[in-house]
Amino acid sequence: MLTRRSLLLSSLAVPGLGVSGLGAYAVGVEPLLITEVTRYHLRPPAWPAGLRLTIAAIADVHACEPWMSVSRIEQIVQITNALGADVIALLGDYVAGHTKITAFVPNRDWAKALASLRAPLGVYAILGNHDWWADAAAQARGRGPTAARIALEKAGVPVLENEAVALSKDGARFWLAGLGDQLAIHDWSSAQFESGRGVDDLPATIDAVADDAPIVLLAHEPDIFPNVPERVAVTLSGHTHGGQVRLPGLRPFAPSALSRKYLYGHFFEKNRNLIVSGGLGCSWWPVRLGVPPEIVLVEIVA
Repeated sequence: MLTRRSLLLSSLAVPGLGVSGLGAYAVGVEPLLITEVTRYHLRPPAWPAGLRLTIAAIADVHACEPWMSVSRIEQIVQITNALGADVIALLGDYVAGHTKITAFVPNRDWAKALASLRAPLGVYAILGNHDWWADAAAQARGRGPTAARIALEKAGVPVLENEAVALSKDGARFWLAGLGDQLAIHDWSSAQFESGRGVDDLPATIDAVADDAPIVLLAHEPDIFPNVPERVAVTLSGHTHGGQVRLPGLRPFAPSALSRKYLYGHFFEKNRNLIVSGGLGCSWWPVRLGVPPEIVLVEIVA
């Protein structure tokens, strides 16, 4: 059987083909692999007894041709729907994150594809930095709504920006909260990657929760995690792409010191859980190596 591992090893095994083969794999194979499902099983403190909640999370689609076409997004939607999650969370960065493409996918097209997602408790979205940065009008105004938000809402997908919605399952209540993007308004005069200001308001997001039921927080960048209060049971993030290229001895790219700390996977600090997805698409360059595209499935139990 042809697997990601066998392809990667074969590119290194042929004399004189190591670097070129690895490069070809990173550009033409791994970014286009059938999406993996990465599963996490969490037991947060003070989670309601008897409440078993499953959340499927999709991060960093970065729709563009040929890397993340509408047909590929539709395939990802089918895989996600088949997981049977109670809630589906879209963690931002739907628009292309680089220009090394053959064509942009219009907002209405990727939004229409994502609108086919189905979950008993609903599908909810937040926005990412590229959804803001790609919108020249929103950048000029210094505020939303962004074209990405408008496209999602027109397609029937609610977008949470510093807002929370109460949900319940089996008689137990919890809140799904969505944080505004932490890098929304970019300072284009700066050479710093993460310059400018965000539209995030964590205190207002938490204040939107009207009772003491547990909270699941959606935050595109994981950098907010040290400030997240203990009453938030789980935070779900994307943004980092897991470093996008991860090889032994090579320091993976991370856009900030905190996102390097919270680059990928499950983190548990001060009775709080953080899951950082490796995401699906590519940012800046159409390359993935050692970080295959993934959908995250989180099961939360008492």
